[in-house]
Amino acid sequence: MQKTFSIIKPDAVASGKAGNILAHLETEGFRIVALRMTRLSLSVAGGFYAVHKERPFYNSLVNFMTEGPVVLMALEREDAVKKLREVMGATNPANAADGTIRKLYAESIERNAIHGSDAPETAAQELAYFFTSVELNQL
Repeated sequence: MQKTFSIIKPDAVASGKAGNILAHLETEGFRIVALRMTRLSLSVAGGFYAVHKERPFYNSLVNFMTEGPVVLMALEREDAVKKLREVMGATNPANAADGTIRKLYAESIERNAIHGSDAPETAAQELAYFFTSVELNQL
């Protein structure tokens, strides 16, 4: 079994889609290991997205991620990182496959409903950024 990290973004929470997204993930075989709804501060969001600090979209991304509540998730299943990327769909919902989370629930390339780790190493870092080892190993 492999763990991965995901965030239901402020756009999806505000539009009442968080429950649908959680159900979609469970239907796809993910087990929710840890879950928390919170509102990210500018410093927390900035630190999380620090890898993009030099990119032109960094400030708008950080501002977007702090505009409302998000749902932080630790998910588990076989090949979790790769499978989550498939289930989420392309970053731009216009290019996402039918039935994917972004095709169903995203508003735009910027407001794309969900974040998911892109590699096992990234998943480990992102999980540790938001969850303690006790929270990740409680079940």
